[in-house]
Amino acid sequence: HHPWDPNELRRIITTSLEAFDKVGAPTTWVLSNHDVVRHVSRLGLKGNELRLGDGIGPDDAQPDHAVGLARARAATLLMLALPGGVYLYQGEELGLPDHTLIQEEFRQDPTFHRSKGLRIGRDGSRVPLPWRADAPSYGFSSTGKSWLPQPDVWGANARDVQQRNPDSTLNLYRDALALRRELGLGHGSLAWWPEHDGKGLIAFVNGNVLAAMNMGTEPVELPEFEIIRESSPCAMEHTELRPNRAVWMRVPS
Repeated sequence: HHPWDPNELRRIITTSLEAFDKVGAPTTWVLSNHDVVRHVSRLGLKGNELRLGDGIGPDDAQPDHAVGLARARAATLLMLALPGGVYLYQGEELGLPDHTLIQEEFRQDPTFHRSKGLRIGRDGSRVPLPWRADAPSYGFSSTGKSWLPQPDVWGANARDVQQRNPDSTLNLYRDALALRRELGLGHGSLAWWPEHDGKGLIAFVNGNVLAAMNMGTEPVELPEFEIIRESSPCAMEHTELRPNRAVWMRVPS
């Protein structure tokens, strides 16, 4: 629930590492779960007014999906470079947003019913996943029925569609997770990269990897290191990292 702000995110990461280090345990990181709005939608909101357990309904301001997806992919790449354990919530590897337009008659979360609709609840993040774009209920069931309604745009997010697209969110997760293991990032330790304080950048070095995310509104210059992985195609323009993008770069020995 942190705002899209590099100083606040740096504080959260630092205090989390310090707290877990005191008890000799690995820090755990998570961006989405079944009790919160999926981070694609959460990061696409202009504000950060959501309460824990509250969702986004048809009458609420709707997220900017393009901005939210770019930020979500960037946040994922940054998170996967952090030392510690990472927990992924089903569907985030497909870049799924919340279903924010579920009508009242379909809602099942007790939060919604106990509050008589004053609180939207968590149904939006619990919608069944899209497996196949052209299958009934996107592959969730052979009858075409699902326990919560799926949005009409789910087909574009389906697993079979994303498997064929090298730039998809699914393939970003696959590539980044494989690289995380290969580079030993989960077992490392970090040092903050200080050169861009105040310019919207959050960056750290773990092992020989520089992980950087631009949370500002203008491109930020980075060293001319070898690019290992970008959060989105063309996240780097020459030596500048675009806003709402992240990159892993190899630090010279």
